Amino acid sequence: MFFPLGDDNSYRTVTPYMTYLLIALNILVFVFFQGLGSNDKFTYAFSTVPKEILTGKDFTTPDRVLEDPISGDKFPAPGLQPTPGSVYLTLLTSMFMHGGIAHIFGNMLFLWIFGDNIENALRHGRYWVFYLVTGVLASLAHVFATAAFGGNQLVPSLGASGAISGVLGGYLLLFPQRRVRVLMLQRVTEVPAMMAIGMWFVFQLVSGLGMLGNGAQQGGVAYAAHIGGFAAGFILVKFFAMGQRIGAVRPARA
Repeated sequence: MFFPLGDDNSYRTVTPYMTYLLIALNILVFVFFQGLGSNDKFTYAFSTVPKEILTGKDFTTPDRVLEDPISGDKFPAPGLQPTPGSVYLTLLTSMFMHGGIAHIFGNMLFLWIFGDNIENALRHGRYWVFYLVTGVLASLAHVFATAAFGGNQLVPSLGASGAISGVLGGYLLLFPQRRVRVLMLQRVTEVPAMMAIGMWFVFQLVSGLGMLGNGAQQGGVAYAAHIGGFAAGFILVKFFAMGQRIGAVRPARA
């Protein structure tokens, strides 16, 4: 697998204020509201719970102790907390929360690298709406996939991954030949975006199908959100870019 380090920003003509704001909001929520991941009551009140979205009802569950099926280690798991206001708001609030430092670091790295180019193409306002719409559609994809394939509908989901997947889908459609700098096989190299993002998407697709093959989802990565967000971004980005002049793309080098 690859690790992205940067991309070609020579065509960027606007300062990506919205991308900076999104990164700042995610960090602020994680640090001050989630307590660097230690504030379980906040996290389990504002995460997206499939059963709540499907029924429109708020569910609470007691704290419990879970056992790792491989190691046998036991660890406490907090129950679902009451959600102030409508449960449908969690489709938005969950987009700004994360499960740990590695989770937020990976998401913000992808947003930093790829978000500014989409913001440059759509401009600030449209980019903001594009980000939120693809994020909500990604969460809905996870909700309906959980219900359709017999997953545990009380397992909450959170993170900016769905919206950032939408950014990647839009990036692939608009800038398939844009050079992306990646760490691959312990060396830094440049590859076209269609290769870098294509590899990421294939991994999501294979992993998602693998989870379906292993039965109901009990937690972990919400691959359906990644796939759904990516598809939404790929399909919708041209609509959001309507009327905007998108800069030429430098041909890929052999």
